[in-house]
Amino acid sequence: MRIAFLGVSHWHSYMHANAALTTGAVIGAAWDPEPEAVQTFAAKFSCLPAASLREALAAADFAVVMGRPFEIAERGLAVIDAGVPMLIEKPIGTSAAGVKPLIAAAGRNKAFVAMALPHGLGMMAAIRSLDGAARLGAISHSYFRLINGPPQRYVNDGVSWVLDREVGGGGALRNLGIHGISAFLTLAGDQPVAVTSASLGRPLHGTEVEDYAVVVLRAADGMIGLIEAGYTFASMTRGIFEWRVSARNATLSDLGDRLTLTTLDDEDERDLPVTPPARRYDDVMADALRRLQDGRPPAVSLADHQRAMEIIDRCYALRGV
Repeated sequence: MRIAFLGVSHWHSYMHANAALTTGAVIGAAWDPEPEAVQTFAAKFSCLPAASLREALAAADFAVVMGRPFEIAERGLAVIDAGVPMLIEKPIGTSAAGVKPLIAAAGRNKAFVAMALPHGLGMMAAIRSLDGAARLGAISHSYFRLINGPPQRYVNDGVSWVLDREVGGGGALRNLGIHGISAFLTLAGDQPVAVTSASLGRPLHGTEVEDYAVVVLRAADGMIGLIEAGYTFASMTRGIFEWRVSARNATLSDLGDRLTLTTLDDEDERDLPVTPPARRYDDVMADALRRLQDGRPPAVSLADHQRAMEIIDRCYALRGV
């Protein structure tokens, strides 16, 4: 499997590349409008520094698509037209409308397009296993908290555009909260989901986007989801990750380095296999390639992503953003 990496100035590019290597794939080519980023990436991973997106895709079996939101949308369309399956970063576009052209193109071409959302795989697999064994029960509520360090992190990484509302499509909610919103929508399935409340914190660090957001969602069956996202942890190297799902018979807690399960029919808390957050892109890559090989749809599809983006659009509309 030869993989082309498009948009390697993105701050996730090295994580995706290392993830590809863990699967045994070959990093075939790198491309980006910034030549220095291409040369640095190509030197590190011993791959072709492609002069164009077309050249990068020429011998690719798979692509990883990254960049600014509007660039992701444009590059995704080019990859679909080239007939290459892909793993694509979020967010696609600055609103849900940006996803629609890709959904249409993917439908016409029967393209495989997997979203790079790494945090839900382990927990959702455990939930499906419990549900299949009739040990889950109805879900009461869930809590998805992802708080990273100050937004200066993005400036240091050379991607200060993340803090530009017009380019990034928002702040912590669009960039980080989308992980939790996507997870809640996975739990909700096809149910309608309402935005019960949405509050955006003030920008403590002088940016034009929100440093913090808290959103409450409610599914038609009464299941509630609380999503917290922020750039407010006082460290440039650490943050807070905490996801919980509480059902009638089971409570699952993912604290990043530990995934625990407690059930009423057992009472003993036990640890489940978990990948640390910094290595979860390994899981996303492996899962996407397995699904492609097996002819199965991606874990999180373009349609799923559009639905999450619509929720975020609603939250910003409620707050007048």
